Amino acid sequence: MGTEEMEAVILAGVLRRAGADVTLASVEDGLEIEASYGTRIIADKPIAACADQVFDLVAVPGGMPGSVRLRDSEILQRIMVRQAEEKRLYGAICAAPAVVLMPWGLHKGRKITCHPSFVGDLPTFRAVESNVQVSGELTTSRGPGTAFQFALSFVEQLFGLHAVEDVDSTLIDAALERSTEVNRVEWPFDHKPQVLIPIANGSEEMEIIMLVDILRRANINVVLASVDESTNVVGSQRMKIVADKCILGASDSKYDLIIIPGGPAGAERLHRSTTLKKLLKEQKQAGRMYGGISYSPLILQKQGLLEDKTVTAHPSIVSQLTC
Repeated sequence: MGTEEMEAVILAGVLRRAGADVTLASVEDGLEIEASYGTRIIADKPIAACADQVFDLVAVPGGMPGSVRLRDSEILQRIMVRQAEEKRLYGAICAAPAVVLMPWGLHKGRKITCHPSFVGDLPTFRAVESNVQVSGELTTSRGPGTAFQFALSFVEQLFGLHAVEDVDSTLIDAALERSTEVNRVEWPFDHKPQVLIPIANGSEEMEIIMLVDILRRANINVVLASVDESTNVVGSQRMKIVADKCILGASDSKYDLIIIPGGPAGAERLHRSTTLKKLLKEQKQAGRMYGGISYSPLILQKQGLLEDKTVTAHPSIVSQLTC
């Protein structure tokens, strides 16, 4: 409970794209985890089932109180200590280097970084301010905003630089600067903004989690709604996310913004939802905001929602946009 969802999902998603067999393990009594900003994620296994396995990498996300709960897991401690003693890769991000690794003595003799809020807890002569710090088998990083760099560092260490280039090209370079603002709108609200994010099996989980996490940090009320029969959704990289409600249950509310995530299979399932089509049509007619990322602008186009708009999309489909 309380793990930083962006760090966990980005780490798993990037490594799986690179070809790693990734296990998300729960240190709680059950597999369902409520993350630091309310997203519910279903782990693959309990930590006890991993106790005797040998891993090429063990990495822990941050977040509070998630880091404390990870620290208090004796099984995880044994796994991590063995990992370090046998000189296999291990890592931590955000609060976890200070809260998890230091009490276990796994930082000794290493340069280490962490979230700025916890950097004062690090040994002064070992602390650095790098976004990602590789020191022998240990890799540490600062927080959600450096999670992609953290994950790609492990891709390089496990698979080589060519794999980083392959994965990075599919993610689209986040460092590109936006030079022009298009479709400018004002965002005046006299109430707490309400946002709907419809999801489906095959939706891109990194896009979902980043949207939810960042918007909730801005004190926006976000509803995750599944268009499938179950509220348990399996994303494009096989991560399991629990929606807040089904799309029908979400359809009786009005939203200031509806955002459609990508993922080829997920976008197609979202396109087939008659309830979502109705919500998007009403959103446009009422002059309320809507948007999409990656593959989803194509479904907005199919529903006639991109007329007279300047849009972008994943490079593999952008040529299909005719608006």
